[in-house]
Amino acid sequence: MVSSAPFELPDSLWKDEHGAIQIANTRITLDVIIAAYQHGDTPKEINRGYPTLTLADIYAILAYYLKHREWVDAYLRERDEQSELIYRELEVRSPEAVDLRARLIKRMMH
Repeated sequence: MVSSAPFELPDSLWKDEHGAIQIANTRITLDVIIAAYQHGDTPKEINRGYPTLTLADIYAILAYYLKHREWVDAYLRERDEQSELIYRELEVRSPEAVDLRARLIKRMMH
């Protein structure tokens, strides 16, 4: 498990009760912003997609990511692994929920 950040989070980031790092006074996670950045979105494009964030917050988040890339990448990998475990557990406990999710995703794609 990735330990707490070995450095202080900037004011634009906070950790919720589940350990997810979120942005400013929102429920938007660090994962989402970094994924958009890694996808090639510019800070202005990210801002258009998440208008509740200020452009200054987005730049601060990206600067934090670039400065602490190794730790943030490890944190993101851990979050992906946790999501996969939860999804597998859901498959076992409630296969109909997984089927519903797949149908909804398929419907959204068309």
